[in-house]
Amino acid sequence: MDLNDMKIGTIILWENQPVMVIWSNRMRTAQRKPVMQTKLRNVITGKVYEYSFKFGESIEEADVTREKASFLYADDEGTHFMNGETFETVDINKDVTLEQEKFLKEGMEVSILRFNNKPVSIELPIKIELKVTEAPPDTKGNSGGNVTKPVTLETGLVVNAPMFIREGDVLRIDTRSGEYVERASM
Repeated sequence: MDLNDMKIGTIILWENQPVMVIWSNRMRTAQRKPVMQTKLRNVITGKVYEYSFKFGESIEEADVTREKASFLYADDEGTHFMNGETFETVDINKDVTLEQEKFLKEGMEVSILRFNNKPVSIELPIKIELKVTEAPPDTKGNSGGNVTKPVTLETGLVVNAPMFIREGDVLRIDTRSGEYVERASM
């Protein structure tokens, strides 16, 4: 694989671990060979690394496959999904999915990443819709600027949303940042 093929979202093998490129920048300074500065997230552990690849350095694409699955439930032992084609239950370690559980609701479709045929991680849709279960009432006089209030969603996730959001509204949430995007159309 060539360095020019390293785009955001590409999964490569780095130090015998599958890592996803989450940021890259080609850099060339005077009288030096060009390098590709990258931020890499380990697909299994979630740890982020910064590394500069030199041009000519060999890069191997990781043997990672994706399969669609539906979220079933989470418990102390892990997070459980069902493959829609084979009806096989796929269990993923709780340490891997802990940060993502706040976005999961029953029946939600995700992509399961398999490395060497072993399930190691999940990919959530970029935007999801969740229902507001608790929202404090609007307070008079707070109409100027970008005033927000904390609201609780059906999965237990708490996000800052505009003052006009009420209990029962459905909100679009960005799973990468965990932030409110917009109110979903009714």
